[in-house]
Amino acid sequence: MRKRGWVIFMLLIFAGTALARGPWRASDSNTRGWELMSPEERIEHQARIRGFTALAECEAYQAEHHREMEARAEQLGKKVSGGGRDFCQHLRSAPASVRQSP
Repeated sequence: MRKRGWVIFMLLIFAGTALARGPWRASDSNTRGWELMSPEERIEHQARIRGFTALAECEAYQAEHHREMEARAEQLGKKVSGGGRDFCQHLRSAPASVRQSP
């Protein structure tokens, strides 16, 4: 019984650590312009997305990112792959007190 409790405890710790990093990971299937970004830009982009607490800031960054990826694609004669996820959605469904800038 004690061993089972220890195993459950360890699983909870690992689950908590994984959730603290965020349940979502940016990839080519869900990030607009992924193939046009450097590895460093991808890491920075993912960190910024996870850090937003205000809907307006998130939407402004999202629009800016989309414009930048469209411009890069045009320069290279490519089309931007569509992101499959609205990364501001979690803020849209949040209570109004959370959606506003501090």
